[in-house]
Amino acid sequence: MHGMLFLGDKKVGLRDFPDPTPSASQVIVKMKATGLCGSDLRPYRSTLDGLGARASVIGGHEPCGEVVELGPDVRTLKIGDRVMVHHYSGCGHCEHCLSGWAQLCQNGMTLYGSQAHGGFADYQLVEAHMCVPMPESLTYEEGAACSCGTGTAYQALKRLGVSGRDTFAVFGQGPVGLNATLFGAATGANVIAIDPIAERRELALKLGASHAIDPMAVDPVEAINEITHGKGAEASLDASGVGAVRRTAVLSTRVWGRACFVGEGGGVNFEDATNDIIHRQVTLLGSWTFSTVVLEELGHYIIDRNIPLKSLLLHRYSLDNVEEAFMLFEAGNAGKSTIIWS
Repeated sequence: MHGMLFLGDKKVGLRDFPDPTPSASQVIVKMKATGLCGSDLRPYRSTLDGLGARASVIGGHEPCGEVVELGPDVRTLKIGDRVMVHHYSGCGHCEHCLSGWAQLCQNGMTLYGSQAHGGFADYQLVEAHMCVPMPESLTYEEGAACSCGTGTAYQALKRLGVSGRDTFAVFGQGPVGLNATLFGAATGANVIAIDPIAERRELALKLGASHAIDPMAVDPVEAINEITHGKGAEASLDASGVGAVRRTAVLSTRVWGRACFVGEGGGVNFEDATNDIIHRQVTLLGSWTFSTVVLEELGHYIIDRNIPLKSLLLHRYSLDNVEEAFMLFEAGNAGKSTIIWS
């Protein structure tokens, strides 16, 4: 089979790999779609030396496909099942694994696409418990999005408790931020989208944002205060992972507001945490991906609520064109990019 490796310095390449064989508890998933995620840009931009052991691991952690082979002990799946792949495995016995949060495993987790072969390949070998069934009317492309970026946004909104009573400020309109805008609008919230790229702001408005702010042209905190009659947003989400933007997201909330950090990497510095957070009674949350239980819930939520997820799935490539996919994604194209197998 073919699989994609990160080669360092913004280069990727396809290599031949042996077709996988499942052990007792594993299955083989034939890939139908695998999404590109913002966190893929870290290894893409890395040097070869910086990649270390990851340089020999097939990338891709938003896989979706069809089960084509079962290990002898697998009883929860059958050949032909359509599945989204939760890209973590753990010990299977601790409290977090048992509740579907393998990424929080107390005995150490494995991240697929980084520590084990991921979904930028014709086939993927995974543990059976990582496979989440998807509704028949959910497309493989939608399922791939749910497997990381869309699911991450959905879980963050659950953590924040966003509702139609809220003004909700979303900082960063990459794939995760756009999903947050989409889900926020679906709740009836007044969504404010913040991003320096005009194409992303335009897409956010199409997905339901009521306002789109260019942070290079105006102060986002002042703009949000003007929209909210001087009070600030009830809830904010940072999908950028940039320290200064994280701080701005917190400052954009009102007294008793809620702020959530989703974008990974970097740090944040509050020079006056007393007045920025404590004396404003701000609730500050972190949210990291989602559980298998939430992933299954999300698939049904999209179908049952007619969430127009397809509206942000804009860029499709074959595995042979993965180099072009990463080049355009790294340049900041709007919407979701996905590798598709016919």
